[in-house]
Amino acid sequence: MLFRSDGNTMKSFRPFSRVHVIFICLALSWSSSYSSLATAETEALSQPGTLQSVLAKKSLRIGVSLFTPWTIKQRDGQLVGFEIDVGKQLAKDLGVKPEFHVLEWEKIMPALLKREIDIIAAGMVITPQRALKFNFSQPYDSSGIGLVTNIPLTKTFNGPHDLNRSEVTITAVTGSISEDVASRVFPNATIKTLSSSQQAIQAVAKGKVHAYVEHEPITTFIALDNPETVDEPLSKPLLETREGFAVNKGDPDFINFLNAWVISHDADAWLSSAHNYWFEGVEWRKDLATNP
Repeated sequence: MLFRSDGNTMKSFRPFSRVHVIFICLALSWSSSYSSLATAETEALSQPGTLQSVLAKKSLRIGVSLFTPWTIKQRDGQLVGFEIDVGKQLAKDLGVKPEFHVLEWEKIMPALLKREIDIIAAGMVITPQRALKFNFSQPYDSSGIGLVTNIPLTKTFNGPHDLNRSEVTITAVTGSISEDVASRVFPNATIKTLSSSQQAIQAVAKGKVHAYVEHEPITTFIALDNPETVDEPLSKPLLETREGFAVNKGDPDFINFLNAWVISHDADAWLSSAHNYWFEGVEWRKDLATNP
Protein backbone atom coordinates (compact mmCIF):
# COMPACT_ATOMS: atom_id res chain seq x y z
CA MET A 1 0.00 0.00 0.00
CA LEU A 2 1.62 3.18 -1.11
CA PHE A 3 0.17 5.28 1.68
CA ARG A 4 1.28 2.89 4.46
CA SER A 5 4.50 2.84 6.45
CA ASP A 6 6.68 -0.28 6.13
CA GLY A 7 7.72 -1.33 9.62
CA ASN A 8 9.63 1.48 11.27
CA THR A 9 10.64 3.02 7.97
CA MET A 10 8.19 5.39 6.32
CA LYS A 11 7.98 5.52 2.54
CA SER A 12 8.91 8.74 0.80
CA PHE A 13 6.73 10.11 -1.95
CA ARG A 14 8.40 10.89 -5.23
CA PRO A 15 9.79 14.46 -5.31
CA PHE A 16 7.62 17.04 -6.92
CA SER A 17 9.24 20.39 -7.61
CA ARG A 18 6.06 22.42 -7.58
CA VAL A 19 5.78 21.90 -3.82
CA HIS A 20 9.35 23.10 -3.35
CA VAL A 21 8.46 26.34 -5.14
CA ILE A 22 5.45 26.74 -2.87
CA PHE A 23 7.65 26.33 0.19
CA ILE A 24 9.92 29.15 -0.98
CA CYS A 25 6.88 31.35 -1.47
CA LEU A 26 5.71 30.50 2.05
CA ALA A 27 8.94 31.79 3.52
CA LEU A 28 8.59 35.07 1.64
CA SER A 29 4.90 35.83 1.83
CA TRP A 30 2.40 34.62 4.42
CA SER A 31 -1.10 35.54 3.44
CA SER A 32 -3.02 34.94 6.66
CA SER A 33 -5.44 37.73 7.41
CA TYR A 34 -5.07 39.68 10.65
CA SER A 35 -7.53 42.51 9.95
CA SER A 36 -9.69 41.52 12.93
CA LEU A 37 -6.75 42.36 15.23
CA ALA A 38 -6.28 45.98 14.11
CA THR A 39 -8.20 47.69 16.94
CA ALA A 40 -6.58 45.58 19.64
CA GLU A 41 -3.16 46.27 18.14
CA THR A 42 -3.63 50.03 18.51
CA GLU A 43 -4.64 49.59 22.15
CA ALA A 44 -1.62 47.38 22.86
CA LEU A 45 0.84 49.95 21.55
CA SER A 46 -0.42 52.58 24.00
CA GLN A 47 0.21 50.49 27.14
CA PRO A 48 3.26 50.60 29.47
CA GLY A 49 6.02 47.97 29.21
CA THR A 50 5.08 44.40 30.06
CA LEU A 51 8.31 43.47 31.85
CA GLN A 52 7.88 46.18 34.49
CA SER A 53 4.25 45.16 34.98
CA VAL A 54 5.14 41.47 35.35
CA LEU A 55 7.84 42.20 37.92
CA ALA A 56 5.54 44.52 39.86
CA LYS A 57 2.64 42.09 40.12
CA LYS A 58 5.01 39.08 40.48
CA SER A 59 2.98 37.05 38.01
CA LEU A 60 3.49 36.13 34.35
CA ARG A 61 0.33 35.44 32.33
CA ILE A 62 1.29 32.91 29.67
CA GLY A 63 -0.96 32.13 26.72
CA VAL A 64 -0.91 28.47 25.68
CA SER A 65 -3.03 26.28 23.42
CA LEU A 66 -3.73 22.55 23.64
CA PHE A 67 -1.40 20.88 21.16
CA THR A 68 0.44 17.69 22.10
CA PRO A 69 3.20 17.74 23.28
CA TRP A 70 3.40 21.55 23.58
CA THR A 71 0.54 21.75 26.11
CA ILE A 72 -1.48 18.80 27.39
CA LYS A 73 -4.33 18.82 29.89
CA GLN A 74 -4.32 15.70 32.04
CA ARG A 75 -7.49 14.03 33.24
CA ASP A 76 -7.03 15.65 36.63
CA GLY A 77 -6.91 19.09 34.98
CA GLN A 78 -3.18 19.62 35.44
CA LEU A 79 -1.22 21.07 32.53
CA VAL A 80 1.98 19.42 31.30
CA GLY A 81 4.07 19.68 28.16
CA PHE A 82 7.03 21.38 26.58
CA GLU A 83 5.55 24.89 26.79
CA ILE A 84 4.49 24.32 30.39
CA ASP A 85 8.08 23.46 31.31
CA VAL A 86 9.29 26.49 29.34
CA GLY A 87 6.77 28.79 31.00
CA LYS A 88 7.64 27.58 34.48
CA GLN A 89 11.36 28.02 33.90
CA LEU A 90 10.81 31.46 32.37
CA ALA A 91 8.76 32.58 35.37
CA LYS A 92 11.31 31.12 37.78
CA ASP A 93 14.10 33.10 36.13
CA LEU A 94 11.99 36.25 36.37
CA GLY A 95 11.30 35.58 40.05
CA VAL A 96 7.52 35.50 39.50
CA LYS A 97 4.70 32.94 39.43
CA PRO A 98 3.50 31.45 36.11
CA GLU A 99 -0.20 31.86 35.31
CA PHE A 100 -1.22 29.73 32.33
CA HIS A 101 -4.17 30.78 30.17
CA VAL A 102 -5.42 27.97 27.90
CA LEU A 103 -6.92 29.48 24.75
CA GLU A 104 -8.18 28.22 21.41
CA TRP A 105 -5.66 29.02 18.71
CA GLU A 106 -7.72 31.68 16.94
CA LYS A 107 -8.21 33.51 20.26
CA ILE A 108 -4.63 33.52 21.51
CA MET A 109 -3.32 36.43 19.39
CA PRO A 110 -6.26 38.76 20.14
CA ALA A 111 -5.79 37.95 23.85
CA LEU A 112 -2.19 39.17 23.69
CA LEU A 113 -3.12 42.37 21.87
CA LYS A 114 -5.87 43.06 24.42
CA ARG A 115 -3.28 42.45 27.19
CA GLU A 116 -5.31 39.64 28.69
CA ILE A 117 -2.01 37.72 28.66
CA ASP A 118 1.61 38.92 28.82
CA ILE A 119 3.22 36.48 26.41
CA ILE A 120 2.43 33.68 23.97
CA ALA A 121 4.40 30.47 24.50
CA ALA A 122 2.54 28.07 22.27
CA GLY A 123 4.87 26.81 19.58
CA MET A 124 4.08 29.92 17.57
CA VAL A 125 5.83 29.91 14.21
CA ILE A 126 7.70 33.11 13.41
CA THR A 127 6.49 34.62 10.13
CA PRO A 128 6.93 38.08 8.56
CA GLN A 129 3.17 38.66 8.63
CA ARG A 130 2.91 37.92 12.34
CA ALA A 131 5.96 40.09 13.02
CA LEU A 132 3.97 43.05 11.73
CA LYS A 133 1.65 42.60 14.72
CA PHE A 134 3.95 41.28 17.44
CA ASN A 135 7.56 41.29 18.56
CA PHE A 136 9.17 37.86 18.45
CA SER A 137 12.08 36.63 20.51
CA GLN A 138 14.88 34.63 19.00
CA PRO A 139 13.70 31.09 18.16
CA TYR A 140 13.74 28.79 21.15
CA ASP A 141 12.51 25.71 19.32
CA SER A 142 11.99 24.27 15.85
CA SER A 143 9.65 21.75 14.29
CA GLY A 144 8.04 20.90 10.97
CA ILE A 145 4.65 20.73 9.30
CA GLY A 146 3.63 17.21 8.30
CA LEU A 147 0.44 15.36 7.47
CA VAL A 148 -1.47 12.20 8.23
CA THR A 149 -3.97 10.45 6.00
CA ASN A 150 -6.99 8.24 6.55
CA ILE A 151 -5.97 4.80 5.28
CA PRO A 152 -9.33 3.56 3.93
CA LEU A 153 -9.99 6.84 2.08
CA THR A 154 -6.53 7.04 0.50
CA LYS A 155 -5.62 3.39 -0.10
CA THR A 156 -5.79 3.81 -3.90
CA PHE A 157 -3.73 7.03 -3.94
CA ASN A 158 -0.32 6.94 -5.60
CA GLY A 159 1.26 10.00 -4.02
CA PRO A 160 0.66 13.46 -2.54
CA HIS A 161 -0.51 14.79 -5.90
CA ASP A 162 -3.63 12.64 -5.46
CA LEU A 163 -4.55 14.78 -2.44
CA ASN A 164 -4.63 17.87 -4.64
CA ARG A 165 -8.12 17.23 -6.05
CA SER A 166 -11.44 18.94 -5.47
CA GLU A 167 -13.08 15.77 -4.16
CA VAL A 168 -10.43 15.46 -1.42
CA THR A 169 -11.02 17.11 1.96
CA ILE A 170 -8.04 18.16 4.07
CA THR A 171 -8.34 19.62 7.54
CA ALA A 172 -6.14 21.96 9.61
CA VAL A 173 -6.60 24.06 12.72
CA THR A 174 -8.18 27.46 12.04
CA GLY A 175 -5.67 30.32 11.84
CA SER A 176 -2.61 28.08 12.06
CA ILE A 177 0.43 27.92 9.80
CA SER A 178 -0.76 24.42 8.94
CA GLU A 179 -3.86 25.93 7.36
CA ASP A 180 -1.67 28.16 5.20
CA VAL A 181 0.54 25.25 4.18
CA ALA A 182 -2.44 23.04 3.33
CA SER A 183 -3.99 25.77 1.16
CA ARG A 184 -0.77 26.41 -0.75
CA VAL A 185 0.45 22.85 -1.20
CA PHE A 186 -3.00 21.50 -2.08
CA PRO A 187 -4.79 24.44 -3.76
CA ASN A 188 -7.34 22.24 -5.54
CA ALA A 189 -8.40 20.29 -2.45
CA THR A 190 -11.24 21.31 -0.15
CA ILE A 191 -9.69 22.75 3.04
CA LYS A 192 -11.93 22.32 6.07
CA THR A 193 -10.63 24.10 9.16
CA LEU A 194 -11.51 23.07 12.71
CA SER A 195 -11.08 24.98 15.96
CA SER A 196 -8.86 22.46 17.75
CA SER A 197 -6.32 19.74 17.15
CA GLN A 198 -8.54 17.28 19.01
CA GLN A 199 -11.38 17.84 16.55
CA ALA A 200 -9.05 17.43 13.58
CA ILE A 201 -7.60 14.19 14.98
CA GLN A 202 -11.08 12.73 15.33
CA ALA A 203 -11.99 13.85 11.82
CA VAL A 204 -9.07 12.07 10.14
CA ALA A 205 -9.27 8.98 12.39
CA LYS A 206 -12.99 8.52 11.70
CA GLY A 207 -12.70 9.13 7.96
CA LYS A 208 -14.52 12.44 7.87
CA VAL A 209 -11.54 13.95 6.00
CA HIS A 210 -8.84 12.46 3.79
CA ALA A 211 -5.89 14.13 5.51
CA TYR A 212 -4.86 16.40 8.36
CA VAL A 213 -1.97 18.87 8.03
CA GLU A 214 -0.32 19.60 11.39
CA HIS A 215 2.93 20.15 13.27
CA GLU A 216 5.22 17.24 13.85
CA PRO A 217 5.39 15.26 16.09
CA ILE A 218 1.60 15.52 16.48
CA THR A 219 1.29 13.67 13.17
CA THR A 220 3.51 10.85 14.42
CA PHE A 221 1.49 10.46 17.63
CA ILE A 222 -1.79 10.36 15.70
CA ALA A 223 -0.50 7.54 13.48
CA LEU A 224 0.86 5.62 16.49
CA ASP A 225 -2.45 5.94 18.36
CA ASN A 226 -4.58 4.98 15.34
CA PRO A 227 -2.53 2.36 13.44
CA GLU A 228 -5.50 0.79 11.68
CA THR A 229 -6.99 3.96 10.27
CA VAL A 230 -4.26 6.64 10.10
CA ASP A 231 -0.90 6.71 8.33
CA GLU A 232 1.97 9.22 8.27
CA PRO A 233 3.14 8.81 4.65
CA LEU A 234 5.89 11.44 4.34
CA SER A 235 9.49 10.92 5.46
CA LYS A 236 10.21 14.66 5.45
CA PRO A 237 8.07 17.60 6.64
CA LEU A 238 6.20 19.77 4.18
CA LEU A 239 7.80 22.79 5.83
CA GLU A 240 10.41 23.34 8.54
CA THR A 241 9.56 26.05 11.08
CA ARG A 242 11.08 28.12 13.89
CA GLU A 243 9.10 29.07 16.99
CA GLY A 244 9.54 32.07 19.28
CA PHE A 245 7.90 33.91 22.17
CA ALA A 246 5.43 36.58 21.02
CA VAL A 247 4.89 39.81 22.95
CA ASN A 248 3.27 43.12 22.14
CA LYS A 249 4.97 45.85 20.16
CA GLY A 250 6.65 48.52 22.27
CA ASP A 251 8.21 46.02 24.69
CA PRO A 252 11.96 46.24 23.97
CA ASP A 253 12.95 45.47 27.57
CA PHE A 254 10.87 42.29 27.56
CA ILE A 255 12.29 41.19 24.20
CA ASN A 256 15.83 41.85 25.45
CA PHE A 257 15.17 39.65 28.47
CA LEU A 258 13.59 36.88 26.37
CA ASN A 259 16.48 36.88 23.90
CA ALA A 260 18.96 36.66 26.77
CA TRP A 261 16.89 33.83 28.27
CA VAL A 262 16.95 31.87 24.99
CA ILE A 263 20.71 32.39 24.55
CA SER A 264 21.42 31.35 28.14
CA HIS A 265 19.29 28.19 28.10
CA ASP A 266 20.52 27.25 24.67
CA ALA A 267 24.07 27.47 25.99
CA ASP A 268 23.38 25.42 29.12
CA ALA A 269 21.42 22.83 27.06
CA TRP A 270 18.23 23.26 29.10
CA LEU A 271 16.19 23.94 25.95
CA SER A 272 17.60 20.99 24.04
CA SER A 273 17.03 18.72 27.05
CA ALA A 274 13.38 19.81 27.33
CA HIS A 275 12.90 19.45 23.57
CA ASN A 276 14.37 15.95 23.52
CA TYR A 277 12.18 14.83 26.41
CA TRP A 278 8.92 16.01 24.84
CA PHE A 279 9.62 15.60 21.13
CA GLU A 280 12.06 12.71 20.87
CA GLY A 281 11.25 10.54 23.87
CA VAL A 282 8.24 8.42 24.83
CA GLU A 283 8.53 8.31 28.62
CA TRP A 284 6.04 11.13 29.06
CA ARG A 285 3.46 9.17 27.04
CA LYS A 286 3.83 6.27 29.48
CA ASP A 287 3.45 8.67 32.40
CA LEU A 288 0.28 10.15 30.92
CA ALA A 289 -1.17 6.70 30.32
CA THR A 290 -0.82 5.89 34.03
CA ASN A 291 -2.04 9.29 35.24
CA PRO A 292 -5.37 8.84 37.12
